[in-house]
Amino acid sequence: MLPRDMSGDELVRLLRRRYGYRMVRQRGSHMRLVTNFKGPEHHVSVPRHNPLKVGTLHSIMARVAAYLEINQDELRRQLFEH
Repeated sequence: MLPRDMSGDELVRLLRRRYGYRMVRQRGSHMRLVTNFKGPEHHVSVPRHNPLKVGTLHSIMARVAAYLEINQDELRRQLFEH
């Protein structure tokens, strides 16, 4: 289950710590992140909203899981269960 109170900044911190994402630019309230964790470059945009809408968080998680070649349940465990 996805957290209902996660901010964009919190998600960026988790992605940075676990998968090496780094912010390459910000335009308005959207942060553009990139990583080379699995080899090829992967880009994802995260809005700087508090909280993120559940659908937005789900969409970001789906893109990251696809890049990492893991299912979304595993990604949730790796990010949210410390």
